[in-house]
Amino acid sequence: MLSPLLLTWTFAAALVASLATKLWLATRQMRHVASHRPAVPAPFAEKVSLAAHQRAADYTLAKGRFSLLGMAFGSVVLLGWTLLGGLDTLNAWVFDTVQPRWGNLAYQLSLLVAFTVIGGLLDLPFDLYGTFRIEQQFGFNRTSWRLYLVDMIKGALVGALIGLPLAAGVLWIMGATGATWWLWAWGAWVAFNLLIMVVYPTVIAPLFNKFEPLADESLKARVQALMQRCGFAAKGLFVMDGSRRSAHGNAYFTGLGAAKRVVFYDTLLA
Repeated sequence: MLSPLLLTWTFAAALVASLATKLWLATRQMRHVASHRPAVPAPFAEKVSLAAHQRAADYTLAKGRFSLLGMAFGSVVLLGWTLLGGLDTLNAWVFDTVQPRWGNLAYQLSLLVAFTVIGGLLDLPFDLYGTFRIEQQFGFNRTSWRLYLVDMIKGALVGALIGLPLAAGVLWIMGATGATWWLWAWGAWVAFNLLIMVVYPTVIAPLFNKFEPLADESLKARVQALMQRCGFAAKGLFVMDGSRRSAHGNAYFTGLGAAKRVVFYDTLLA
């Protein structure tokens, strides 16, 4: 059996190696983008202007530099939770505060909630800077402060309504099913994910965005022809008001069974 000291050093070495690898890959990509910024690549020279190409490169570099800071900060936070005893301190405080009055299940759920809330608060400045500084600087952000706060509140409520019962169920399974708890927990997790694939497109996503059927018949026919060639079937093609939050164009497919659908951002169609 490995000694605690050896485990500590092994974890620390793995953390440093992981961070170093991520930083190396990110900076390598940034150097590549910077070196090709002066000229549009030949295959796109007739379709993309130099100004647009350089603006895209500047945006990529700004996002890349910011991600370096985020990776370093994330590693420091992980170190604080683990080797510096942050999680142990939080656990002791939650246990002393909750367990004597409400029992083990409430204590375990409270620890999960406290850990999630603290992690969210630590990440919040990075999310705010990315949205209201970098995205704003390059003309992509369309999110107002009010919409940002509403989204955050909605996200927290939906996360609590879904996450707390799921966590309580898994914790109960761990205590009730003995050595095979992991198998029962895995089954519950699979069932949950299948349920979410049905519920998300029709119940959760409309809480944050508006969805309307794709009205462009010509585009609809082209997309359906592509789907047919790929052997992909969906129950509907929808347009989402992505322009409320961002000027980025995007599209995705989601769902299961009758909830299966393809969604286009209105910015992409525009």
